[in-house]
Amino acid sequence: MNKTASEAVRFVQQLASALPKDPSVEIVLAPPFTALESVHRVLGSASHLALGAQNLHWEPQGAFTGEVSGPMLRDLGCTYVIVGHSERRALFGERDVDIHRKVRSALANGLRPILCVGESLAERQSERTDAVVTGQVAAGLAELNVKELDAVTIAYEPVWAIGTGHAATTEQAVAVHRAIRARIAAGWSGDAAEHMRILYGGSVTPQNAASLLSESDIDGALVGGACLKTESFATIVLAAKNRPKH
Repeated sequence: MNKTASEAVRFVQQLASALPKDPSVEIVLAPPFTALESVHRVLGSASHLALGAQNLHWEPQGAFTGEVSGPMLRDLGCTYVIVGHSERRALFGERDVDIHRKVRSALANGLRPILCVGESLAERQSERTDAVVTGQVAAGLAELNVKELDAVTIAYEPVWAIGTGHAATTEQAVAVHRAIRARIAAGWSGDAAEHMRILYGGSVTPQNAASLLSESDIDGALVGGACLKTESFATIVLAAKNRPKH
């Protein structure tokens, strides 16, 4: 919940000029609902910056005051939507069944869901990380076929690292990303697991982005606080551009 519509427009204009188009890096911006139309208008149809939303409701319309639906997001130019962010789970009580409905709704409306999964500090300390994370993956993607799965991105965001300044180590992140791929392979196919894009999120900064993104198992980053300033966000994008070819 950052940036008014006018603030978002200024930010995107600065970011677009700071980041020339590069086919090796895909950039998705997910401003608040109130800024989507303004940002979409500034980006235009030919922009190399894609537009995403931070959440959606699973129904296309109805008596759900305060909610936003998939068709509304598509009409505003969104191509991506974040689903199941840890703050939605923790602060707003979203359950796996709700998140699964949102994934299905996103796909039904031509949106590419970014499914967030992650464990709490207590779950990590009790050595339940893999069970918790792969359980969230299985629940969020339940009954999807391989073709549908191809439109999904997973974001691993350890709850204990979000906004704390304490990111997972590269080794910790890689271990969980591999566990997620193993669960995809077991539930769908090895090919699906290989092609699944898995991002890391949780105190990603210009200082640690290069280390995280140098790993072949980490396909990108879900950036939080560091994306609110043009310079830090551009530095992280540059780290993605310069990652080793695997």
